[in-house]
Amino acid sequence: MTTPSDPGASVPWTPERLLAWLAELGIAATTREHPPLMTVEDSKRLRGDLPGGHTKNLFLKDKKDRLWLVVVSEDRRVDLKSLDRKLGSARLSFGSPERLMAHLGIAPGAVTPLALVNDPRRQVTIVIDKALLAHEVVNFHPLTNARTTALKPTDLLKFLTATGHKPHILDFDP
Repeated sequence: MTTPSDPGASVPWTPERLLAWLAELGIAATTREHPPLMTVEDSKRLRGDLPGGHTKNLFLKDKKDRLWLVVVSEDRRVDLKSLDRKLGSARLSFGSPERLMAHLGIAPGAVTPLALVNDPRRQVTIVIDKALLAHEVVNFHPLTNARTTALKPTDLLKFLTATGHKPHILDFDP
């Protein structure tokens, strides 16, 4: 199995390859299939009894073309005008679908920190809401918005380390 830093990692990973690699890393993941979800509202309506922390994942770029993946609790309001100061970045805006595909190998609606397997050059900086790490499990799309994968927060951090991405843990509480 190739790792994200392997030369063969330039082709976007499939959900199956990602889930197999999680298992190789010793990361227990539970994945459920469901209709494609495009928004937090879709997720809330269709998740049923799926336990754990649920997320909003924002793919952003700043005025200097630095890329950010900001992962917060699903109900968290994020003010991009003040977030740039917290991150020490230039003015932030949403990254385009083309940039999302080019850097994370995914389409809008499937944004997830698990897509960092598709960023072997580590061009995307990951920022995680500190409150998410208090949950027993956290839920993410495994490169497709037609599935949800639950991981322990410690396993999410283990995964990010394995991809070569050092997460920035940020307290979004006022």
